[in-house]
Amino acid sequence: MTTRLRRLLGVASALTVGAVLLSGCGAGTSAAPAESSTPKPGGDLVFLIDSLGATWIPNNSAISSYQGQIWGNVTDKLVYVDAEGNLSPWIAESWDENADKTQFTLHLKEGVTFSDGTPLDAAAVVANIDIWAKGRPDEGINRIGLFPSANYAGAEAVDATTVKVSFSAPTLSFIPTLAYHGSILLSPATLALPADQQADLTKDIGSGPFTVEKVAEGDSVVLKKRDDYNWGPEAVGHEGAAYLDTITYKQVAEPTLRTASVESGQAQVAYNASPQDLDALKQEGLTVETPRYLGFVNGYALNTSVAPFDDVKVRQAVQHGIDRDQILSTVYTEDWHAAESLFQSTVPEATDHSADFAYDPDKAAALLDAAGWVKGADGVRTKNGQKLSFTLYPNPYLQASQSVDELVDQQLTSLGFEVNLETYDVPTYGQKVIGNATVPANEITRSFVDVGTVAGVLTSQKKGDEDWFKLGTSDATLNDLSTRIATATDRDARAKVADELQSYVLDQGYFVPLTQIVQRVYVQAPEVSGVSYNGLAYAYYLDTWLNS
Repeated sequence: MTTRLRRLLGVASALTVGAVLLSGCGAGTSAAPAESSTPKPGGDLVFLIDSLGATWIPNNSAISSYQGQIWGNVTDKLVYVDAEGNLSPWIAESWDENADKTQFTLHLKEGVTFSDGTPLDAAAVVANIDIWAKGRPDEGINRIGLFPSANYAGAEAVDATTVKVSFSAPTLSFIPTLAYHGSILLSPATLALPADQQADLTKDIGSGPFTVEKVAEGDSVVLKKRDDYNWGPEAVGHEGAAYLDTITYKQVAEPTLRTASVESGQAQVAYNASPQDLDALKQEGLTVETPRYLGFVNGYALNTSVAPFDDVKVRQAVQHGIDRDQILSTVYTEDWHAAESLFQSTVPEATDHSADFAYDPDKAAALLDAAGWVKGADGVRTKNGQKLSFTLYPNPYLQASQSVDELVDQQLTSLGFEVNLETYDVPTYGQKVIGNATVPANEITRSFVDVGTVAGVLTSQKKGDEDWFKLGTSDATLNDLSTRIATATDRDARAKVADELQSYVLDQGYFVPLTQIVQRVYVQAPEVSGVSYNGLAYAYYLDTWLNS
């Protein structure tokens, strides 16, 4: 037994809790398996996860870092995206687009069925695209946030395997968005269910390589292999059904319990280990996967409608007052990198704007002085009798968020800010922070497949837009940039607009980049082979087998 495992398992309460949590999930072995490159059918994979979220309504939960793990293995998508952002066929064998990028024709694979036996045909695809674009907000079913809904004109089934989709303006982002993790294909019968029944995962029917076998609410989800599955994405290179018999997603809140259970052979995957533990876990012989997704970097979207972030100088002071190198060296490992813009560097249109928000405490202090904030005897700045104060809410979807926010607190306090921290679990965070127009700084974790979709979160020009900075339609320049990036017909021209957009958002202090995000961390037992990670960094288990 290793030193680290002795230390973890030496805590009696942790041992007891771990045994109870994993009972019924199946036990592995701590012995290292023989190396094998030959896939071995069968086996049960136990995946320990921090949370199983608050709802299973597909449109509302598929983009979750937690529920998305399950959805990605019980459903398919029309298009596949790899870690480099390359698109390839899946349920859509091919597609065509007209010259002005307002009409797209999807050609579907034949013979695909949902697990209830109904065909995944053109009519089913139309029903899915409609609900992605529109949702049913009166029932509490959201539209898919980064779907290009603003100019969606409709979809029609031309024949059983052909779908025509139309937009009222150029929409380059449509095909890439079909690979987004929110764009999951469900049976029309599922989509017709009212929201309260869609929230029951056992009633949600997909076409993926696994089906839902059992759900213990707030505890576990068991998936079972679908024997007749034979339409996985070409890029994964797997024909036929999955090798694994079952996957059990087990909720275990404590990260050290999750990783200790993998070390001891009680589980095969621990999700979201603490970054500070990763080097030690690698030394123990475990596999650590830290795929980066396409999308926004980790950072703060500042609320311009509330003090003190209604002042551009204060926003810019926060940008220059944060020492990202200290965050990387204190909280993270070499798997993390400093942000260079508001987009991850893996996004093809990302450009390096790191000089625009470089750490410069003297500049930050000068900006606060110029804005009229004066330091008092207690070190806190005031203006017109008000303290330079705001609250940060660590994002529970990020394992190290609280540690990062505590460092940011220290760094900004030295400049004269008063920073308060309030922490919530995933369900409470969803209720109190997400969508709350009074939250001064939202910590962002958002992926996307195509840069043309970002307009839907940066402004509120269209119904359903998220308006991250609470600007409404007041910023004409941002409105123009957002419209141009969403309606471009040429990718090279759009890349130039994306560069302008990044520069403008950062110059206005709307967004405070921190680090390039590694939101999904996987610690795996050495017997796990053949896991695929798509461009959104989700684990896909079609081609996975166990060497034990």
